[in-house]
Amino acid sequence: MGSPGFNLCATTLFVLSFLISFFLSQTGTQAAPTYVYHDCQNTTTFTANSTYQSNLNRLLASFTSNANRSTGFYNTTVSSGNSVDTVYGIFLCRGDLSTDACRDCAADTTKDVVDRCPNQKVVVAWYDECMLRYSNQNIFSRMVMDPNVLLTNTGNISEPNRFGLLVRTTMDELASGVSNLGPGAKKFGAKEANFTALQKLYTLLQCTADLSGSDCHWCLMVAIMNVVDCCGGRIGARALFPSCNARFEIYPFYQPQNTSAPTPSTPALVPPPPVSVTAPEGKNKISTATIAAIVVPIAASVVFFILGYIFIIRRRKYSAVKGENDAINDMTTVESLQFDFATIEAATNKFSNDNKLGQGGFGVVYKV
Repeated sequence: MGSPGFNLCATTLFVLSFLISFFLSQTGTQAAPTYVYHDCQNTTTFTANSTYQSNLNRLLASFTSNANRSTGFYNTTVSSGNSVDTVYGIFLCRGDLSTDACRDCAADTTKDVVDRCPNQKVVVAWYDECMLRYSNQNIFSRMVMDPNVLLTNTGNISEPNRFGLLVRTTMDELASGVSNLGPGAKKFGAKEANFTALQKLYTLLQCTADLSGSDCHWCLMVAIMNVVDCCGGRIGARALFPSCNARFEIYPFYQPQNTSAPTPSTPALVPPPPVSVTAPEGKNKISTATIAAIVVPIAASVVFFILGYIFIIRRRKYSAVKGENDAINDMTTVESLQFDFATIEAATNKFSNDNKLGQGGFGVVYKV
């Protein structure tokens, strides 16, 4: 029989060991994913214990077992030979998560989504760390923007116009890099930018890996337009679509050490929604309106100069002709005052002194 002191010591060690094991197990457990939003369409439902539900359970289980892929993206189809009961599913982890964190997100969200959408066939659910989506219709390689949700941070930013411009330019550059990644790549990017000496802008963009580059770019442009246009003066906002998402904040909401901004590029893509466009630096182009504003006045000046020159030439010709005509008229008048000798002799009474008026350098002057 052992001594009481030995038993007490053994009991104490057992309790301490249990507490340490419990503490380690609790601290080693990953935090549950943060729920953001979900959408279930009640128009399309399935019955309990149906073939569709069985296929859905298999689909959700495959998310957990395949969530450790390097891209954080997985899509699959589960069917029992009947197209009516076929389930199509997509699972996407945020690009900065580790494979373990991604797998934990899949394990938790596949349970949570069933509670939120117990019998709906068409479902999409967003969490901070991952997104899952399934449907009875083929949803692969198709850009979808509905349903969607736009969320804003309630805090306000100083200099909202300058901040909004920084958000737009930073996200536009990031979108070009993300959408230019090759087929099957992790279409994800995060980027920081300095706003003030004490504040930074953190941005994140992501598409599902099954999208083409052009579809990804279009989806991101719409998402960026929404978060910029809706949320002027806010310190953060996010747009969530089934095919892509965009978010900005003034705090690091992702793990910067696990991210890198893709190299910006300008691929040949479907044009984005209408936005103001400026020519890239170093490639300034003169617009048609500017060219017209320069050319038209010059052309008009040339035309007026030619017309003026023609007018002056014609004016000179007219003056010359008029002068000649006047000279002819004067000569005609002088000639009309010339008389023959006999007429003059008779008019002066044969040059009588009675008719003499005077005498000058040119001769005698008579009255007639």
